[in-house]
Amino acid sequence: MDWISCFIHLGVGVLSYAPERMGQTLCICSRGSITIDNKRYYFIQKLDEGGFSYVDLVEGVQDGRFYALKRILCHDREGRQEAQTEVEMHRLFSHPNILGLAGHTFIERGGKSEAWILLPYVQKGSLWSVLEKLRDKGSFMPERRILKVLQGICSGLKAMHDRGYAHRDLKPTNVLLEEDDRPLLMDLGSMNRSRMEVKGTREAMTVQDWAAQRCTISYRAPELFNVESHCVIDDRTDIWSLGCVLYSMMFLEGPYDMVFQKGDSVALAVQNPVTIPQPCSYSESLQNLLSSIMVSNPQERPDVNWILDQIQDMTCSSPNTQTNMV
Repeated sequence: MDWISCFIHLGVGVLSYAPERMGQTLCICSRGSITIDNKRYYFIQKLDEGGFSYVDLVEGVQDGRFYALKRILCHDREGRQEAQTEVEMHRLFSHPNILGLAGHTFIERGGKSEAWILLPYVQKGSLWSVLEKLRDKGSFMPERRILKVLQGICSGLKAMHDRGYAHRDLKPTNVLLEEDDRPLLMDLGSMNRSRMEVKGTREAMTVQDWAAQRCTISYRAPELFNVESHCVIDDRTDIWSLGCVLYSMMFLEGPYDMVFQKGDSVALAVQNPVTIPQPCSYSESLQNLLSSIMVSNPQERPDVNWILDQIQDMTCSSPNTQTNMV
């Protein structure tokens, strides 16, 4: 499969919503059931919906576990292939830091196809929801916790990069956290081959238009805003996004969230060195790591293996690090 055929994704990044509760019992809105891979599931409630997809909470009849059912509307053959690509990306990886695939099927409704992708439901929610709660409480994320989550994210990225793929839309809402803070990378529909050789203006515009649709603007790597007519785009786009995620864990918002919200140009802002708010109570090592990752020139960015080594060194040198945010 060439890199252009991997470009379009119709899904939305969800699975991070807690179902309504009555005491400790889930509020069951309907007992309608569906069957996937010869297993039945009860519908519980709707979680979210986007332009071409819906996500429902369902319960396995046999195992009693909760799952997130992502339903993608496939309007044509190309749409079906795009959904199939997302399924294949999930199937490709079996890793503790990448959200697994519980099942899938394609159904026909009114002459149109729907792809049903069954994924584990993570009740704690996304990294972003955790950061929002910390911000609302006027709290912060301790450095030791940041390093643990960052290490897990990097482990998931390493598995992708080692297989020759890049996530392309890494952000706090696409990272789920288990109860023990083990991160799970999700929303794999934007993934494609990590190395994309751009030859000519037409291909450059194809990549740039795709990135504008599929890579969240405030976490998008600088090289994807104005793609050069002859260049190589590789997995270091993920490294930039990883830096934005690290920044968000340190300061409870992305480095370019306010730029976007104010209507200013993110494309221009990412060309300048990242500014670390001062005073900063996090260690100099963590600040230096952030600065090393968020480099506008992709050729000067480190790879994920180097970052994992730095995290290991920082964890070993100060295993009990605790910090207070100012």
